Amino acid sequence: MIGVVEADSIASRAAGLAALADAARHDLARLNYPPANWVPEHVGPDGRRVLDVLVVGAGMCGQTVGWGLLREGIRNIRVIERAPHGKEGPWNTTARMPILRSPKHLTGPDLGVPALTFRAWYEAQHGRDGWARLYKIARLDWLAYLLWVREVVGLPVENGVALEALVPAGDLLAARLSTGETLYARKVVMANGRDGAGGFRWPRFPSFDPADPRRQGLVHHTLEDIDFDRLAGKRIGVLGVLATAIDNAATALEAGAREAICYARRPHLPQVNKAKGISFPGFQRGMGVLDDDWRWKIYTYMLSAGSPPPHESVLRVQKLPGFSFRFAEPWIDVIIDKDGVTVKTSKAVERFDAVLFGTGFDVDVSRVGELAAFTPNVRLWSDMRAPAEARANAEAALYPYLGPGFELMEREAGRTPRLADIHLFNWGSILSHGALAGDIPGLQVGATRVVQAIAHDLFKADAARHVQTMFEQEDPELEPTDYFVPRDKRVGTI
Repeated sequence: MIGVVEADSIASRAAGLAALADAARHDLARLNYPPANWVPEHVGPDGRRVLDVLVVGAGMCGQTVGWGLLREGIRNIRVIERAPHGKEGPWNTTARMPILRSPKHLTGPDLGVPALTFRAWYEAQHGRDGWARLYKIARLDWLAYLLWVREVVGLPVENGVALEALVPAGDLLAARLSTGETLYARKVVMANGRDGAGGFRWPRFPSFDPADPRRQGLVHHTLEDIDFDRLAGKRIGVLGVLATAIDNAATALEAGAREAICYARRPHLPQVNKAKGISFPGFQRGMGVLDDDWRWKIYTYMLSAGSPPPHESVLRVQKLPGFSFRFAEPWIDVIIDKDGVTVKTSKAVERFDAVLFGTGFDVDVSRVGELAAFTPNVRLWSDMRAPAEARANAEAALYPYLGPGFELMEREAGRTPRLADIHLFNWGSILSHGALAGDIPGLQVGATRVVQAIAHDLFKADAARHVQTMFEQEDPELEPTDYFVPRDKRVGTI
């Protein structure tokens, strides 16, 4: 039962948020948001109006792109999201850290509107003193904040709707949705999360197949839904020692697991987060305009260097009974049977009740089923580097080579001309643009860049119609004066 003091606190926070929402909407009105739609109407082969932009995904990236488009007067859009409301992104599903890694002061989803920042949202509920006391942002607070921003800016999102296939359709893209609807769009933004450019990374072992139905309840990828209560009292093996692996080990132990061991090939944890050295506006804006040699040099280094788990995650597990690291002990094989999992390492044979793969995700657009009609001709970074370089950096070589507006590009020119109307605003873009589509620090730069690129393309495509509208513009400004001249009596065209 909620006490009187707690009820008063809840009511006070709700009142603070309501007042902030009112102030934010007033700010948006003063910024003339949303402006009138300026994109001319097009009719598709089904006789219906063509969608100007379809945004796939309504997590942090898709939501920010969606309201950025509205802010630019591109209003004939739809934003679809596979997950139900409140489950967008990883925050309430597969993210298992108590707090975000990023510092609390970072901005992004606000797109420069002060009343829409996380700080404004937090202070409205906890005051300036509360903000001063806050160390880092609680994970579920971040989700609540994102949903609040969506509501305030009036971005409509269709939850429970997934993109199943995208195919070329003349000058358009045809999108088949999970609802059975096929719609036609001029532009598509793939803002479908960190695993949206390839999927889970499953290391290869002689006796293990991720498609094996026997792994149910026994072998999990840390990016999957996991019922941690079922791991209570059990011995857990975890492949990986970075943030996701450690946070999953901690979650298992906190749910009652007897033991959780994290294994690594490395002799120790990575020690330096090199990403902190490139997290500033100049790099975020400049990475995408560097030449290929620089971009390749930077991100092949970043991928090979790795990134340490946050010290908060390490502190979390090192105080939990039953936790340990095993360094310099890679797994050699994973064998499932009806009672558990046997793991052969380079040093021993271990028996676990369940194992977790904290191995992240791959970037490999050939695995993105929705884009199967296009992926054979998607230009990759391997197409832009010498074969020896590509072989030496096989992970980086698979990243798509994107254009300046995050658009996919053709490997063979003219074969799939609609490819450039697909904008990849997910983790697959980092080699081309840096971490602008997934990390909070670069979100505002990235979302603004893709929105502006779409605006430029839509305008150029309809330039003749816009110019004709200008020619036909009739605004009788001087009609109330003695100097008004009707059109049929004017000299010249104006």
